[in-house]
Amino acid sequence: MSIKQAITDEARRLGFDDVRFTRAMLPAEVRANLDAYLAEGRHADMAWMAETAERRAHPQALWPEAVTGIVLGANYGPGLDPRTLQDHPDRGHISVYARNRDYHDWIKGRMKTLGQWLIARFGGDIKVFVDTAPVMEKPLAAQAGLGWQGKHTNLVSRGFGSWLFLGEILTTLDVEPDPPESDHCGSCSRCLPACPTGAITAERQIDARRCISYLTIENKGPIPRELRSLVGNRIYGCDDCLAVCPWNRFARPTPHAAFQPRAEFMAPRLADLAQLDDAGFRSLFTVSPVKRIGRDRFIRNVFVAIGNSGDRTLAPLARKAACTDPSPLVRGAAVWCLARLVDPEGYISCYENFRDHEGDPSVRDEWDAAYPSARAAATTTCGTLGGPRGPSEDEGRG
Repeated sequence: MSIKQAITDEARRLGFDDVRFTRAMLPAEVRANLDAYLAEGRHADMAWMAETAERRAHPQALWPEAVTGIVLGANYGPGLDPRTLQDHPDRGHISVYARNRDYHDWIKGRMKTLGQWLIARFGGDIKVFVDTAPVMEKPLAAQAGLGWQGKHTNLVSRGFGSWLFLGEILTTLDVEPDPPESDHCGSCSRCLPACPTGAITAERQIDARRCISYLTIENKGPIPRELRSLVGNRIYGCDDCLAVCPWNRFARPTPHAAFQPRAEFMAPRLADLAQLDDAGFRSLFTVSPVKRIGRDRFIRNVFVAIGNSGDRTLAPLARKAACTDPSPLVRGAAVWCLARLVDPEGYISCYENFRDHEGDPSVRDEWDAAYPSARAAATTTCGTLGGPRGPSEDEGRG
């Protein structure tokens, strides 16, 4: 049995659904594309991408001794189209990959086991990567034949569609490479108009500054006002450009229990999530990748989703958070949410009673942003505005 077949058999025994091999180098065009991406600022405030650009160029820039890249895939297919949840605006959409435990732990543990077996059996040295180092994993996976980078820039597999977690083992061993996969997108470009915020600006070009996955996960500040209404009920990531891909008709549900969705993450009630304090957040998401963004960013996302829900019965939650939540990030999102859910007079009443008590300038700015339009609407509807008032019935009480 060849070394290649032995590694493949062992990887599959450990649970990986696909395994391919390639040289530990990438063509110059990959670096050129990265440089253009960074020069245009499409990486938003992810400074680490620019800081690691030299090492990211190709695997041997990261580890000069590397000869072969072993690229592994694990199927996390959802079985059902995740976009169906968008028809239930009172529920939060959590990206498919984050509906159970953190995949990094599952994959890295098995990759380390495979690496130890590889050294014991064939010698050499290895390094293991699971989205934890500057490795251009999608170009490397495409070069290894695991799939191709679709027009949304993500990997697409003939056998697994859009739903593969990736991991890489670099080794000093010389293993015969697999041929790269050719592009099978053809004339299809469904993923471009499917993006809710227009983040896919051209074929194979994505702007993180507009991407909902970036905005709800990596972004540490407020979600830009002009994009909030487009986020819908997506509270952690977005699957739209993946889900629309026709190649998913060949995908199959994940066989791995660790990737099968937990019931509480399938369609969580926004009203319940909005009331999580830090301890409650940590308890609910204890082994989930959601935990890494922290309670404040997550609840920011929840209040943007509530503001998009149109459910006026949730206005009391927004009002309470706008005035009392300890996080300015949450208070600011809650103010925007409140302005979306109450009538103009109700918003003006809250503004006049609470705005001047706000100590954070960014939150005061949120109060002020909605005030002129609320005042204009109230003047048009009711004529002359009076002085400060209590909350309207639409806001609820308590």
